[in-house]
Amino acid sequence: MGRGDKKSKQGKRRLGSYGNSRNRKKIKAQLKRAASKKPAAVAAGEKPKAKKTVKKKED
Repeated sequence: MGRGDKKSKQGKRRLGSYGNSRNRKKIKAQLKRAASKKPAAVAAGEKPKAKKTVKKKED
């Protein structure tokens, strides 16, 4: 079982095939849900958090 096994998810990913353990419809549905969540937060007026910067030491 592993990368070379056609019946495992890992093997299907490596071979680029689909089937019961790697269902194309489920993958597309998950991607669609994830894509629809991101713009909704931005549209609601929430500002993205500012990245923290490290202050440089002065000698």
